[in-house]
Amino acid sequence: MIPFGAVSGPPVDRVMCGDSLGRALLATVAHDHGAVQGRIPLLGRLGQLPPAERRGEIAREARAEAVPHYAAGAIDAEAVAEWITGHYTAATYPAVLLGSPHGAAVHLAAALGAAWLPTSFTTTLTWPDGDAGDWPAALRWGAALAERLLARNPGVSVRQVHDPLRDGPPCGSTVRLHVRWHHMPRAYERFLRDRMTENGASLLLRDLRTWPVRSLSGRHSFQLGSPVGGWEPEDYSIGNPAFRVVLDDLGVDHWPAPAEAPPRYAERSGEPAFGMDLNRLSVQTGRPSHRVLYAQPETLSACVADLLREASGAERCVVTCGRLLDPWQARAGGLVPYWCESAARPAVEAAEWWLAGGEAFDEVTVLPEAPGHDSDRVATLAHWRSLTSFGRRRGRLDQLVAGRYPMLPLAPGHASRVLASAGEARPAPPTLPMPYALTRLQRTGTSLGLLVS
Repeated sequence: MIPFGAVSGPPVDRVMCGDSLGRALLATVAHDHGAVQGRIPLLGRLGQLPPAERRGEIAREARAEAVPHYAAGAIDAEAVAEWITGHYTAATYPAVLLGSPHGAAVHLAAALGAAWLPTSFTTTLTWPDGDAGDWPAALRWGAALAERLLARNPGVSVRQVHDPLRDGPPCGSTVRLHVRWHHMPRAYERFLRDRMTENGASLLLRDLRTWPVRSLSGRHSFQLGSPVGGWEPEDYSIGNPAFRVVLDDLGVDHWPAPAEAPPRYAERSGEPAFGMDLNRLSVQTGRPSHRVLYAQPETLSACVADLLREASGAERCVVTCGRLLDPWQARAGGLVPYWCESAARPAVEAAEWWLAGGEAFDEVTVLPEAPGHDSDRVATLAHWRSLTSFGRRRGRLDQLVAGRYPMLPLAPGHASRVLASAGEARPAPPTLPMPYALTRLQRTGTSLGLLVS
């Protein structure tokens, strides 16, 4: 039973999940070197404990850090937007990038001197007596929470994602909701009107991947699993030996077979209606607004890396993964950044193809983020290390990461230290003009399925 009644809102910095990719990207692009950058993700903690004890302790820590379930109706999405824009301290910006969380997007934002504003945010709420294997119960619990959140916030939709593969023990003690703005929040509109230069431009980037999604109402939907981990929807089945291993590691002995659901945009896509508000604002202010749409995250990674290599003439490359990135340190050290969404084999293979298809770099440094689980779908350290051989001289794979891979992810701030030693001192490159960047992205991306307009 979820108690009702007057509840004070949770602290805004607690609403946006500390382990989420969006939170890590916001912190790094906005130069926020606070708690998030030094925070070890939940799945990276307590590695010294026996598996069963560690599982219970991580679930308890997840519950302690999540928003209390009874405060779901007090979450204020407008306050979250205000908090996000408050991370940016410059008086004006020549460009603003908005959209899906993607590492290449913040590398592009840094190159343009732009702010990056996510069009959604992830929040986790407590689930007392939860069970990672009982996804129908998670759906029911999340539906009650979403109903209260949506009643408070008419301008958003909620996508609940239940994913034992990527979330691990917290999947049984919390529920994860992706809150997606249907309409531009007031704080974003003020930012675009008042803090973008008169000749500035906005750029919306959207992930167009699809996944089976169950619609529960016009603004609430449920998703079992995710494309982010590199698996297919049918892999989330008790008939898949690799998934049975995941469930066994969580102490789960049951997994109800889900009914078929139609494909819809996956959780990182954002809402298409948001772009309509951006168009309206563009007309009103006379500042241009552009779109970059991608069906695979590696396409955007490759195109942005090619753009930055051409613009800077840099001959050192760094392949980063997940939350382990620092666009400012990469620029300062003359590094061409290629970002892998996860440690899944397909993501690493895509990086391999990109390196093989271009002119060799002098050196390739590799910084994989441990996924927090192991299976035959996770790239091995040998696979990651093979990427370093694409340089003219042998590159390196960070040893601290290697020692914790694949079970124990590190704090995002570790990337800054690795990149500082991988680069070389050189003058800061000038910011890129938006027309130049769009022209290059269109030239290299059209044949790869990148839509630039």
